[in-house]
Amino acid sequence: MPNQEKRIEESEIFKNAPLEEPARQYYFIEQARELVKKQSEELGRPLTFCCVTFGCQMNARDSEKLTGILEQVGYVTSEDENADFVLYNTCTVRENANLRVYGRLGHLHSLKNKNPHMRIGLCGCMMQESHVVEKIKKSYPFVDLVFGTHNLYKFPELLTTMLLNNRMIVDIWKETDQIVEDLPADRKYPFKSGVNIMFGCNNFCSYCIVPYVRGRERSREPKAIIREIERLVADGVKEVMLLGQNVNSYGKTLEHPITFAELLEEIEKIEGLERVRFMTSHPKDLSDELIAVMAKSQKICHHLHLPLQSGSSRILKEMNRRYDQERYLNLVEKIRGAVPDISLTTDIIVGFPGETEEDFQETLKVVEQVGYDTAFTFIYSKRSGTPAASMENQVPEDVIKDRFDRLLSLVQEKGRQASSRFLGTVQEVLVEEKSRTAPGMLTGRMGQNLLVHFPGDPSLIGEMIPVRLNECKGFYYIGEKI
Repeated sequence: MPNQEKRIEESEIFKNAPLEEPARQYYFIEQARELVKKQSEELGRPLTFCCVTFGCQMNARDSEKLTGILEQVGYVTSEDENADFVLYNTCTVRENANLRVYGRLGHLHSLKNKNPHMRIGLCGCMMQESHVVEKIKKSYPFVDLVFGTHNLYKFPELLTTMLLNNRMIVDIWKETDQIVEDLPADRKYPFKSGVNIMFGCNNFCSYCIVPYVRGRERSREPKAIIREIERLVADGVKEVMLLGQNVNSYGKTLEHPITFAELLEEIEKIEGLERVRFMTSHPKDLSDELIAVMAKSQKICHHLHLPLQSGSSRILKEMNRRYDQERYLNLVEKIRGAVPDISLTTDIIVGFPGETEEDFQETLKVVEQVGYDTAFTFIYSKRSGTPAASMENQVPEDVIKDRFDRLLSLVQEKGRQASSRFLGTVQEVLVEEKSRTAPGMLTGRMGQNLLVHFPGDPSLIGEMIPVRLNECKGFYYIGEKI
């Protein structure tokens, strides 16, 4: 096997590859295209692929890039995992995400036994954990390609290597300071797109594995971000979602630092761009400057995802969140004062180690007081490698379940109340797709991120149109086009 590896590494394909990026990856796209074409001709049919995404919006954006590259080299999308190449872009925020991947790998093994041409790839956050990679090597030797978050841009090179090999290719970087963009991407929607503005996280919340698998914060140069958005707008994009683990700390690592608020002001100047969204915002870094920019902006959507995690100042300290309940509520008051119709959404964890009933009541108090449009509620998941995993006083499962149910009930009640405030008004809606449940209906999204269903022709998809909101159904509206 070592001799085979040496031959491949010394082959003309690799000797002739440029060193600079992204030219090197475009070179390997061409090499992979030839290899895929040859195999397709031998089989008498196109090679198919299926890319499955687990996790957050950043993973979804990464998968658009992976999919774009696979399409560039000649693979055709498959409707299911019975494909020639199946790629799992994994998440590891919760233990359950890992277990889902392991479970599905068993199914893939049975499919691979029936299709000798099938290849299986694993990438994303889960692959940045060394114990996971060792388990893959030992228990799932039928996997063909394993890579992580830091070298995702190398996918064309890794894909070419995989196509030339009959062994497992593993390429995991512990960290990187490189940012390589401008590679192919296949957007889910032609009229809206995610745009990475930074990578990594420096916050080290005590329950969170993300800084360990995504690495330290690295911000993209503002000119590169502006250039990408301008190209997207020229290609028909009306709305962008700026993505980062903590967008509020954007720009701190640049040679010439700028603030996130300053970046937003530059993005606002882009002609043809109609809407700007962003996530995720950490409360400790949300500045008065950013609130002021949102208040005066004509393009920034009036929606802010502001994770709370807990309403208890004591638990927030244990979580290493670096704000307390008072500071969080003062921040909400400032935001609501500047942008009265803002839609606030949040994340809340139930059952963090040591959480008492009194702590939980503080969380309910904040939910009652803020009145979120939506809250994403999670049961605490112990993640090995984080400080919280070794904390004493882990909360019993039955106690967590009871608290979770009570929180969910309050979140839904307050959410229905908050969402109904736009009833009877006319709102600008970006039409996204045909309704999945009601024939003849379209589904669109308000600037506040609330869904609206209304009768209309599919030709309206991708357009911004005024819709009167006639009926509130809790977390969405039924309306009519004006």
